[in-house]
Amino acid sequence: MDGRDSCTLVVRKPCFGLPTACPSCLPAYIYLKFAQIPFQLDFNLTYPDSDQIPYFEAGDYVAYQNENGGVVECLKRDGIVDLDTEFYSLPEWISTKVMVSSWLAEALIYELWLGTDVSSAQKIYCSDLPFPIGKALFLKQVHSVKQQLGITRDNAELKEEEIYRRADIAYGALSTRLGEQNYLDSSPSSLDAIFLAHALITLQALPETSVLRGKLLQYDNLVRYADKLKTELIEAGSSLASAPHFQSDSSASTPRRGPSNSKTKNKPKGQKTEEEKTFKRRARYFVAAQLVSLFLFLSFLGGVNDAEVELDDNGYDD
Repeated sequence: MDGRDSCTLVVRKPCFGLPTACPSCLPAYIYLKFAQIPFQLDFNLTYPDSDQIPYFEAGDYVAYQNENGGVVECLKRDGIVDLDTEFYSLPEWISTKVMVSSWLAEALIYELWLGTDVSSAQKIYCSDLPFPIGKALFLKQVHSVKQQLGITRDNAELKEEEIYRRADIAYGALSTRLGEQNYLDSSPSSLDAIFLAHALITLQALPETSVLRGKLLQYDNLVRYADKLKTELIEAGSSLASAPHFQSDSSASTPRRGPSNSKTKNKPKGQKTEEEKTFKRRARYFVAAQLVSLFLFLSFLGGVNDAEVELDDNGYDD
């Protein structure tokens, strides 16, 4: 990547006092802030269920969230910026990162989509869509999260207990590891980016009645860590990212497809490739296609009520 290239990170919209409250997007934002890479922030409002978001662009380079472990891993693997070099040989650092990426990630998506108050997830992902589409996509995601976490009617209570027990263990281990340091290790790494994003979303996006939020608040040093870094990276450090741009129409907000190795778009600026022209034509049919697919999905849900899917008005089990 040429140092003169303009960098752009495309994420889901800002809310709850955060540049983005999406659990997939905020770690990439924080990682770039830790790396002190200037970048422009763009927001995609049209595709709440896209697994390509976030994505990062710099000149001819593109890295998507659904490629090779996500945006941060792509940036490390492709030599753009790697904050973890000195930690790869530390087994404890690796195991801690796995714990945060699994136990705490699962606890957060459980709270967002299946907790007692799911309004935060609706605001983060669906509030900019027309009601029928937003509601249907929300219910689709609830169903997907249940499958991802292996939750059924029969094991829902046990799964909930296990999720919160693991989260409490993770918070305790992280609190001990952090102590009174500024970071979870001697310098900021992707581990800090992942956990800081988790902590900020948990503290600011989840309701006061949240069980997960209550557990995190029990660890004063973790809360101080989140508050301090939020001030440094998001509030005082806002000059690292230029003014945000919103992408609202379907053709402008469709993530541009890069090749599988997250590289090149070999074309002069302002000249559209055949692939982009095709994408633009297809974007005109996005709403109709989404409506058809959501109708089919809801028809499917209606036919499997006896197969573990019980959704109340809020989209979760009683």
